[in-house]
Amino acid sequence: MKKKLPRGTGLAGALIVLIIAASLISPHFLNPINILNVLRQVALYGILGIGMTFVILTKGIDLSVGSIVALVGVTGAVLMEQGMPIPLMVLICLAIGALVGCVNGFGISFFRIPAFIMTLGCMVMVRGFALMIADGGTVNPGKLADSFFVLGGGYMLGVPTPIYVFAIVCIVAAVVLSFTPFGRAIYAVGSNEEAARLSGINVPLVIFSVYIICGVLAALSGLIFLSRLSVGDPNSGLGLELEAITIAVIGGTSLFGGEGTVLGTMGGAMVLAIIANILNLAGVSPFSQQVVKGAIIVLAVLLEAGRKARR
Repeated sequence: MKKKLPRGTGLAGALIVLIIAASLISPHFLNPINILNVLRQVALYGILGIGMTFVILTKGIDLSVGSIVALVGVTGAVLMEQGMPIPLMVLICLAIGALVGCVNGFGISFFRIPAFIMTLGCMVMVRGFALMIADGGTVNPGKLADSFFVLGGGYMLGVPTPIYVFAIVCIVAAVVLSFTPFGRAIYAVGSNEEAARLSGINVPLVIFSVYIICGVLAALSGLIFLSRLSVGDPNSGLGLELEAITIAVIGGTSLFGGEGTVLGTMGGAMVLAIIANILNLAGVSPFSQQVVKGAIIVLAVLLEAGRKARR
């Protein structure tokens, strides 16, 4: 009888191959400074990927995460410019992410608006708010307080702070998905929504909740970007929804719902970050990189569809 390889073996193998290839393509890849930059990229985009994983597990999609990053960035910069205390500013920015998630979740779960349409509308609307607040330009809050700068630009024991934030997000997300009734409900809704409803799960509430989670994590990413860049830019975050979806799909989260893990999404973030780093070291233009990322998504979806067909 043919033995099945453990789940995740393919992703682990891909990571090993990519690391070997990257070290052969450029001697600078294994430079400690470059490795830290790669890990920082993993953290920045991986947080968005975790939020997207929650949504995709329920057969949903959230196209508004990049716009949330932009809105949080300009809002946070404006509030700091006006002298608001950092803890209050952070709470307000996280609340903005939760509010956008509430709008998305309410329309999708209670009014049955297709997730693509609902989040596309929010993507445009939220980006518009960011442009209005910044008046089309960037917002420079001046020198950031050390307590906030450390969030995106600081180090702890020689490791960038965003990596610690990403690790905490991953641990909490893994516990929620693997060891709580809410996590099991998410998988049940994604696997078979009608069966989940008949088993007593409040399906609309579960769907509503995952969009709030995605919005809050997008807001957290926006705060990290603001801390690292030191300015609020209403045009930041463009295409980040593509990054988040790519990370989740590469990590094995099925676009058909009900299948995926936090560990897989972490691996997906590492794969995407290493590919981006290889392309940068090789001097590939950002436009060509978009082609590569799009091709990765198409390939991952085709492989997933083929696997389901074989079942």
